[in-house]
Amino acid sequence: MELITTIKENRAKFWLTQQDLASKVWVRRETIIFLEKWKYNPSLKLAIDIAKTFWKPIEEIFKYKK
Repeated sequence: MELITTIKENRAKFWLTQQDLASKVWVRRETIIFLEKWKYNPSLKLAIDIAKTFWKPIEEIFKYKK
């Protein structure tokens, strides 16, 4: 299964740069880059923090493609 995220789309809706989001969830910008490129599976805490930033459930931000 492959992890798919909608982080990039949600960042655009909130006018956030990768660095802005990284600062809000206490990670490096590179972590956000890897998440957007589907090369990194986030910890549960990071997934929750990102979902809260966008005011959405985790399931709308992170999905698994079969």
